Amino acid sequence: MISLKQLLLCPFFITLLCCAQDKNPTNNQHTHTVVVDNLNIPWSFTFLPDKSILIVEKDGRLLHYKDGATSEIKNTPTVYNRGQGGFLDIELHPDYGTNGWIYFSYASSEGNEKGGQTAIMRAKLKNGALTDNELLYKASPNTTKGQHFGSRIVFDDDDYLYFTIGDRGQRDINPQDITKDGGKVYRLHDDGRIPSDNPFTNETHSKKAIYSFGHRNPQGMTIHPETRAIWTHEHGPRGGDEINIIQAGKNYGWPVISYGVNYSGTKFTDITEKDGMEQPLHYWVPSIAPSGMTFISSERYGNWKGNLLVGSLKFQYLDLCYISEGKVVKEERLLDGLGRVRSVEQGPDGFIYVGIENLGIVKLIRN
Repeated sequence: MISLKQLLLCPFFITLLCCAQDKNPTNNQHTHTVVVDNLNIPWSFTFLPDKSILIVEKDGRLLHYKDGATSEIKNTPTVYNRGQGGFLDIELHPDYGTNGWIYFSYASSEGNEKGGQTAIMRAKLKNGALTDNELLYKASPNTTKGQHFGSRIVFDDDDYLYFTIGDRGQRDINPQDITKDGGKVYRLHDDGRIPSDNPFTNETHSKKAIYSFGHRNPQGMTIHPETRAIWTHEHGPRGGDEINIIQAGKNYGWPVISYGVNYSGTKFTDITEKDGMEQPLHYWVPSIAPSGMTFISSERYGNWKGNLLVGSLKFQYLDLCYISEGKVVKEERLLDGLGRVRSVEQGPDGFIYVGIENLGIVKLIRN
């Protein structure tokens, strides 16, 4: 029988101890106020020009917070609310003030197969209801698996629409195959047309909307305020969460290369790098389960400006990632222990707002 002393000296046991918790220090130079309370899973939110807030609840509700009151928007899409799927991201068109388009990602059961897959829709808001609803993209086939819908949305400076779809729990089928949806970043014109210069438009049988591939489950995506590059983060399995800078046609390696292991602790790959596959800008071991992502470009936060914020579902804090020369050089916990951080945005007033499960939306204030 192995003694406790022998067990404690076992490298595998030491690894388990080291990975049991995140070691990032807590930064106490901040406080917060609750702006919108009584939310369940605020998967995403965005500010309208009048500074009111549209809030997506995973269970399928779209809420409008204005002047201290919350109302529910009608005529929202029917969502497939299973596992990690449901009503997911929201983003305004860059020219929203002129055209009124709002973009959504959600898990949809539309199609002939059972289950659901990620869909992208746009609509307009009028008199407390969505109107002019247009389905722009629906991944296929549906599956009853409840994981890895991805679903973050951003626009670039040319009004191209980018969105993510996770591998849908089919890591050995979808991410490395450009003829299949899942495990990809996609690019469309704002009206849903596929750009003629997308990287795989000339590939036989490819999904023409694909922009990059080899992803697991990207639940964070944002535009760098200076370089204008697209940054994403994605969930690894046990360890191996990644930050990546997305480039057209690039392969980000999942599941061929990874810094993570199976949830059981066994390996699914023996390599962390390979020719033709991109290395992450940063990775986490242990996994923090990242969700939500934005850069601080406001003057309200002193020397935090220019750094990256990433939510941690697993450890329930907002991760302040200090960036220097394109690398994450230090990390600190903000809003430590308030709850699972699901979404983070910089508001029109320059403050950072954070969606926290079973709490609401809070405003981050630096002391």
